[in-house]
Amino acid sequence: MKILFVAADPKPERWTSLIQQQLPDADIHVWQPDSPSCGADYAIVWHPPAALFDKEPQLKAVFNLGAGVDALVRMPNLPRDIPIVRLEDAGMAVQMAEYVAYHVIGISRDMDAYREQQAAGQWKLRRPIERSEWPVGVLGLGHIGQRVAKTLATLEYPVMGWSRSEHRLDGVRCFAGEAGLNDFLGETRVLVNTLPLTDSTRDLIDYSLLSRLRPDAVVVNVGRGEHLVDEDLCRAIEEGKVTRAVLDVFHEEPLPSSHPFWQMPQVTLTPHVSARTLREATIVQIAEKIVALEDGRTISGVIDIQRGY
Repeated sequence: MKILFVAADPKPERWTSLIQQQLPDADIHVWQPDSPSCGADYAIVWHPPAALFDKEPQLKAVFNLGAGVDALVRMPNLPRDIPIVRLEDAGMAVQMAEYVAYHVIGISRDMDAYREQQAAGQWKLRRPIERSEWPVGVLGLGHIGQRVAKTLATLEYPVMGWSRSEHRLDGVRCFAGEAGLNDFLGETRVLVNTLPLTDSTRDLIDYSLLSRLRPDAVVVNVGRGEHLVDEDLCRAIEEGKVTRAVLDVFHEEPLPSSHPFWQMPQVTLTPHVSARTLREATIVQIAEKIVALEDGRTISGVIDIQRGY
């Protein structure tokens, strides 16, 4: 069995050594643009070049080193007749849930004000939290969105979730489809985006959507930068429709120093760290799926290219 590792990592051996440990009989190769085809059976990739699929047409499956597959789906020569497999969790869901919970708790409990009081040497109690005033709406109820919603529900925030298709989650009010989006937004004060990026979700979070949220809204984007229309968020903040935003993903990364977000005190920026890929857990999951495919068994995580996730 031949496995090809295709990712712009300056130290690919950090990955390939783990692959070899999990699949000791495999022949492991690292992508080199100028090298001839290695006849790979499987490719493990992150933002691979289009040349991969021309050079290695015999691939049995492609494994993506992340949950987001939008970069792969956009490739015109992506094979349509083999499994394209996204990463399922591998430690990312809990990271995403704690990131979102940290910011929701901090904002709803006014922790910034306490830090300012500390700097000023002030001892002053602030109004205690009323969770009923902080309804959270999670856009996207995939594996990560469900984990985020359930985590906030256990902290007794009112939590709602929206997705294209129907879902049922304990402690979470679920809305679905275009018909349910308006009601979902109208009851949401803290909007948390965990959607996959598709043609239908690109630029979804625009001025119209932001204007339908409850007053003093908060936006937390941990999905994709392309979900958000940046200038519309700036306008919503300037008009007071949105009072705070926490952004971990952007159209261009690193975020250009000239971008207005840097100068807006209402916006908290982090450099795409809400959920980091954990190498060992990732490779264990991929190796188990390769073994399953070699044994003729079905695997989970195979994307629907037409849907884009």
